Amino acid sequence: MDRHGAAAGYRYRLVRMNRNSIRSAMTKGCRAVGSLPPACRTRPVAAGCSEKSVTPTADTASRSALRPDGARNVSAVPDVVLRLDAVTVVRDGATLLSDIHWTVADGERWVILGPNGAGKTTLLQVAASRVFPTLGTVELLGGRLGEIDVFDLRSRVGLASSAVADVLPTHERVIDVVMTAAWSVVGRAGEKYADDDLRRARDLLVQVGCRNLIERRYGTLSEGERKRVQIARALMTDPELLLMDEPAAGLDLGAREALLRHLTRLVADPLSPVTVIVSHHVEEIPPGITHALLLRAGSVAAAGPVATTLTGPLLSACFGIPLKVSVSAGRFAAWMLPVPGGPERPATSV
Repeated sequence: MDRHGAAAGYRYRLVRMNRNSIRSAMTKGCRAVGSLPPACRTRPVAAGCSEKSVTPTADTASRSALRPDGARNVSAVPDVVLRLDAVTVVRDGATLLSDIHWTVADGERWVILGPNGAGKTTLLQVAASRVFPTLGTVELLGGRLGEIDVFDLRSRVGLASSAVADVLPTHERVIDVVMTAAWSVVGRAGEKYADDDLRRARDLLVQVGCRNLIERRYGTLSEGERKRVQIARALMTDPELLLMDEPAAGLDLGAREALLRHLTRLVADPLSPVTVIVSHHVEEIPPGITHALLLRAGSVAAAGPVATTLTGPLLSACFGIPLKVSVSAGRFAAWMLPVPGGPERPATSV
């Protein structure tokens, strides 16, 4: 992200904050953004204020991470972006997460690894304020879940996941799939968007390598192209925290490497939001990730800097098989140690 993009992000964040106040009033009593009644899906451009006339206030300025000159306003972002304290999630009698303690600080980039059923997606949903804990507390972007307006909070968190992907309209143009994130909805309903919306959506699609897909129907895209569009959508509101649930899942080798190239640029950019990526495979971790959290059976098996966390012994304990780990040019690889009398071969489940 260049200085021009950073300044545009700052301006767009002010627009987003203004919209939040409108949307909060419109969605009183609505339980989920995805299930808003038609009245709540009507988003007039000039409902009490105009995007073009938004001016910074003391509150909006204090919550902006980017100054108009493009420099990162470090003091504007909480030192602790996300903190889970003794979080337990129980659903239908099953414990999905147990006594989770996890802190994500400004400037960090995290990956969450673990076997199937470890609770990775649930943990990401808690971090996104989509799932509330049964026990424990969650502090997100300076507020505590249960004490703050989640509609305001969710617009400050970008989320790319299968749950979001499943409800994106396949008949809609790619540009609209991204742009509707400005109001935290899916599907256009005849409303008008401001020029800043269109400009930002186009810029983000270009940044993730989708310049030639802008006018295509979302349903005609390949899986790899859809993943990149989903990331652009997650970045639309200029979030302060970006969460991605298995962004490389289901991609072939070429598509995976193309996506990782874009993710590498994203996590390396100091103006990018704090980022958390969920994955099953160490090969899908982009260079630039600073920290790792290993989950096993709903509990934290290990957490800390990648150099001390993504090791053979810790990954072996997490996945329940003997593993060897190597690192080359910032990329990780892992394979199962050979059994007596058998050949050494790469593992496919890590």
